[in-house]
Amino acid sequence: MVKIVDVAKQAGVSTASVSRVMSGSPGVSDETRERVNAAVKLLGYRPDLAARRLRSGRTDTLGLIVSDIRNPFFTEVSRAVEDVAYQNGMRVLLCNSDEDPEKEAFYLEMMRDENVSGVILSPTLSLLKDLRPMNYPFPLVLVDRCERDVDVDAVVLDNFDAGYRLTEHLIAQGCRRIVFLYGAVGSTGPQRHQGYLAAMSAASLAPEAEPITPRSERAREMAERLLQRDPLSDALVASSGLVLQGIAEAIKAAGVQVPSQIAVAGFDDLPWTRLVTPDITVIRQPTNEIGQTALRLLLERVASPDRAVRSVVLRGELVVRGSTQRLIPLR
Repeated sequence: MVKIVDVAKQAGVSTASVSRVMSGSPGVSDETRERVNAAVKLLGYRPDLAARRLRSGRTDTLGLIVSDIRNPFFTEVSRAVEDVAYQNGMRVLLCNSDEDPEKEAFYLEMMRDENVSGVILSPTLSLLKDLRPMNYPFPLVLVDRCERDVDVDAVVLDNFDAGYRLTEHLIAQGCRRIVFLYGAVGSTGPQRHQGYLAAMSAASLAPEAEPITPRSERAREMAERLLQRDPLSDALVASSGLVLQGIAEAIKAAGVQVPSQIAVAGFDDLPWTRLVTPDITVIRQPTNEIGQTALRLLLERVASPDRAVRSVVLRGELVVRGSTQRLIPLR
């Protein structure tokens, strides 16, 4: 049976370095990590996970609870989390709360029962309003949704900035009557809405926003009503990929021309937004970086429970495409 000392000898490092690499602990150089992983693969080493759990009181399992797995944003973030977990010899237990606080509470209790080392969580709004990290026996890292007064590690998009810049772009293209459809069940939609309001105010324009459940079918219903107006609004803006999908479906069904009759923009650079004609202007979220950073923050918290709380705020990229090109006359 291959032992940890055999791996250390093959890699030319100490057994402590091998242990740190296998446990996903920070403070290991990329070179050392590559040498250890190469030795593990060459020798076919398999750590005694049961013994490690008994010694550490922890498992090599991490929890990931997302609020809606149907949202492609969370699918991409989950993939990034899993990639880094795999590289560090960790397993991921994925759960979907479906924006249901009771389901979310059930999964958090299950994570407690499974004795996971930590949980990455996209919280429902009700949990976020009363989140007490000290109530859980494992560290938490929030993704996508966080409030400033929550004392917990988090990785989020600068939602206000993204909403502001997307609206500012539409105004620069000649749009004046801009309707913003945003999800009202989490914190991201309202934060993006605030950015929209600020940009409209800066341009001395009257805002018009519709809070909705962030589902494509609900967005389609709302967009269908908005497209019956005469005259049409200059632009429809979505706060998420699912909302944007619903808007696009309604526009296609109504036969409205984009952008000559109405401009369209939203969040999430999903493959379909590049395939429709015209392609759609979006805020591209750094989903891979969000997931990877969340996992690394969690591993750091597991290794150093008393370190200072960190909140990583990332910036979205405005990707301008045909759906907002200047074909709408100034009004």
